[in-house]
Amino acid sequence: MADNLIAGECPCGAVKFHISGAFESFFLCHCSRCRKDSGSAHSANLFSSTATLTWASGEESVKTFRLSGSRHTKSFCSECGSELPIAQPEVGLLVVPAGSLDSRIYIRPNAHICYSSRAKWDNNLTSIEKIDELPG
Repeated sequence: MADNLIAGECPCGAVKFHISGAFESFFLCHCSRCRKDSGSAHSANLFSSTATLTWASGEESVKTFRLSGSRHTKSFCSECGSELPIAQPEVGLLVVPAGSLDSRIYIRPNAHICYSSRAKWDNNLTSIEKIDELPG
């Protein structure tokens, strides 16, 4: 991905941010912690060791949770609960939830990780019906 400014925000608009720099990887993580964070089958996070995060507005609404005894950390909006980017300078990493971005990104997921930990219902889903709108 080219070096450019990438914008994002939470759904309620309380927090807005910019990312400057490139992402090196994009992983879909199926571990139980990421499933609980996202409330879904997996998290979808972009990773960079060089990009920088700038809070455009609402930094005071950003809360961070660190699971004791682990490297598991997440940031979220205290107003709407949506996941937000987190800079982890102690490990030299910026982690950005892909769904929090408004700008188009040009990197595709590299891999499903922790795949053996996936939810039991998350198997052979390509055969289920695909609906473009909310079901009626």
